[in-house]
Amino acid sequence: MNRFLLGGLAALVMAGIGLFWLQGRAEVEKGAPPPAPAASHGPADLPSASAADITGLVGPTPPEATELTREQRRFGRYDRDRDGRISRNEMLSTRADAFRKLDKDGNNLLTFEEWAVATADKFGQADINHDQYLTAAEFRTTAPPPKPKPKCSCAR
Repeated sequence: MNRFLLGGLAALVMAGIGLFWLQGRAEVEKGAPPPAPAASHGPADLPSASAADITGLVGPTPPEATELTREQRRFGRYDRDRDGRISRNEMLSTRADAFRKLDKDGNNLLTFEEWAVATADKFGQADINHDQYLTAAEFRTTAPPPKPKPKCSCAR
């Protein structure tokens, strides 16, 4: 008798979890941006050139690139869906690799011990003279390395 009651209770719990999951998915899909309209590429959209343009080496003026500020470029890197807003998930997505490095057992939970080991290791590597204190020069070694400048990909 107890087995039947526990089985029925487990079935109700599973059904409830399924309903919450479906409801959450519906909310996510409802908030999704609409698909972009398909652009029509008819004959009127094609560029044209006359024989005078070809012989005189005169073509249409190239479009000018807009100069984005550093902050606008940074915003663009976070705004994955290009809706002009940064969601919490978009903001946290850049931190996933750093989190995975700290999460040693891979259970997607960062315990205090995992964080403390990483911090203690970093302190131990920086404390060159092992006096349990960091001088300004030792502390400077804990800064993340600067990102290398991209090499010119110009064709020569």
